[in-house]
Amino acid sequence: MSFLPRCHRAAPWLAALVMFTLPAAATAADPAWNRADMDTTVSPCENFYQYANGGWLAHAEIPAAFSGWGSFNILAERNRDQLREILEEAAAARDAKPGSDMARIGTFYRAAMDSAAIDAAGLQPVEPLLQAIRALGSKQALAGEVAWLHMRNIDPLFGFGIRQDPKRSDLMIAFAGQGGLGLPDRDFYTRTDSGSVALRDAYRSHVARLFELAGEPAQMAQADAGVVLDIETSLALASMTNVQRRDPVATYHKLPLDSLKARAPHFDWTAYLSSGGIKALDSINVAQPDFFVAMDALIESRPLSDWQAYLRSHVLIDAAPRLGTAFADEAFDFQRHLTGAQVMLPRWQRALRWTDGDLGDLLGREYVKRHFPPVARERALKLIHNLEAALQDRLNTLEWMGDETRQRAIGKLAAFEEHIGYPDKWRSYEGLQLGSSLYANHLSAAEVASKREIQKLGKPVDRGEWRMTPPTVNAFYSSSLNSINFPAGILQPPFFDPSWDDAMNYGAIGTVIGHEMTHGFDDRGRQFDAKGNLRDWWTDADASRYKERADRVVDQFNGYTVLDTLHVNGRLTLGENIADLGGIAVAYAALEKAIEGRKREKIDGFTPEQRFFLSWARVWRRLDRDESLRTLVQTNPHSPSVWRVNGPLSNLPEFARAFACPTGTPMVRGKDVQARIW
Repeated sequence: MSFLPRCHRAAPWLAALVMFTLPAAATAADPAWNRADMDTTVSPCENFYQYANGGWLAHAEIPAAFSGWGSFNILAERNRDQLREILEEAAAARDAKPGSDMARIGTFYRAAMDSAAIDAAGLQPVEPLLQAIRALGSKQALAGEVAWLHMRNIDPLFGFGIRQDPKRSDLMIAFAGQGGLGLPDRDFYTRTDSGSVALRDAYRSHVARLFELAGEPAQMAQADAGVVLDIETSLALASMTNVQRRDPVATYHKLPLDSLKARAPHFDWTAYLSSGGIKALDSINVAQPDFFVAMDALIESRPLSDWQAYLRSHVLIDAAPRLGTAFADEAFDFQRHLTGAQVMLPRWQRALRWTDGDLGDLLGREYVKRHFPPVARERALKLIHNLEAALQDRLNTLEWMGDETRQRAIGKLAAFEEHIGYPDKWRSYEGLQLGSSLYANHLSAAEVASKREIQKLGKPVDRGEWRMTPPTVNAFYSSSLNSINFPAGILQPPFFDPSWDDAMNYGAIGTVIGHEMTHGFDDRGRQFDAKGNLRDWWTDADASRYKERADRVVDQFNGYTVLDTLHVNGRLTLGENIADLGGIAVAYAALEKAIEGRKREKIDGFTPEQRFFLSWARVWRRLDRDESLRTLVQTNPHSPSVWRVNGPLSNLPEFARAFACPTGTPMVRGKDVQARIW
């Protein structure tokens, strides 16, 4: 089933945008700092992002196949070269032991690279799915068909998954939530500005062209595309906004299954669960109960033919990038409206992404063997412990936090689980069937993943499981696991290099570590206790003081303009902005502790404190196409790069001291509006 509940389809363009989370910097061959990347005609007190990165921004270009280009992409390209080497070796090793990692990723990658066979197959790989939808005899049969699609990671109507119980974090329970959209977010259906209207028109045309490519007459395809947009608009109007969904209390409604059935009686929940392999279910967390009431009314009011068109559209959108040239070109042409990319990624990069997405642990295990030695894990753990000590020091001295809350916060920090590089237990792909068809391989991998998730229902939580593959250049905090996670892909230059001085390392990987730790205490993470349970462990007075400080962050980022009249959404980005602000402060404190007692020598003309902030700014240098920025601002919980640098730094007296910035300059916010939490 669709076991990563989401409000929209994980379309191909999204993978590139999601990775905007934690870009990297330069290649390992670059010096730790290059003055030519700077713009010293600008004062660091006026615009630090431009001061630190202006030279690079003036000369960098976005490659035609990308929606943006930054320090992350440079590292990601190196990682892709390493992964490509593994995959091409695997694809060539036709005599590899059957069932081995190399044999399976080699088979998958060969099929993904065989564009001639994919073109020759045409619609054949997806035709059985379309035929099953055409054969539906009644709306009563919708539930079984939706379950079959969910099992293969095609997600019409709603999201369903097996996840931790937020209030009993040791147990895996069923979740059901809003979903069923083809555009990135519900607001894409509700906005009335000309750009949003034009995007919906482009989406309708895109769906119509997919229907035509699948054999529908043009007039019928246009009508069916209109039906799809109408249904999705109704689902969107019944959905919570991305800001509302940030509140974990607002999305927790653990109910008896009969309660969900009563809210949506026209959907056969018994058939849905049975088709998904779930024979018994007492309770379920219904994240958005009102959504299911609206969904049920929609099922009742729309004829079966409308639902058949809707289901076909979701199958075709999911399949198109992995089908022949005509379908793949159509999928990319629509992506351009969201990303601004001018040409499609080369075949090998798309094949690599598909392999990593479907067989990530198999590819990741081989990647770790070659590119992440045990010593790298040890170095990362030492840095993490240094940062944890710095955060505890800050918790001990926070003037606005009372002793009762303080001791609980320290207890939560002490309970952090640290996951570094790769999982200790790799995923099993039992039941995986691979052959010469890329799309069939994808469906098999999705089904294997769904069955693996179903088996978790009602069982204790596996706290060692990862949500990212090892080569990923990213990091994350899990509130339900109370864990900080750093895949191997990010634990390398330019985030960390033993040859660098402490200032550069703490300004890069140190701030990343601090960022993820601080997520445990951001506006959402702070609502979970040391065991990962959704529980209010704050005194009323401390919670009030926290919210007052958080509101300052919201107001600050709401004031930043991105394009034209489009502003940063301070509420949507609050958690990441708090994590940036706290992560920098904690990493800076750890640096000061690391170099305490040493002579503060300048390197390249900069003090250690200055190099720390320059290192942070370099991590975030990035160019984005306008289309990509618009999509990101509406859907991504991170602020654009310039504000990830200038925003938090303008609140930090440590930065003002490092560059001797006087009060009243743009990079020094007044004390009456200055945001400081951790």
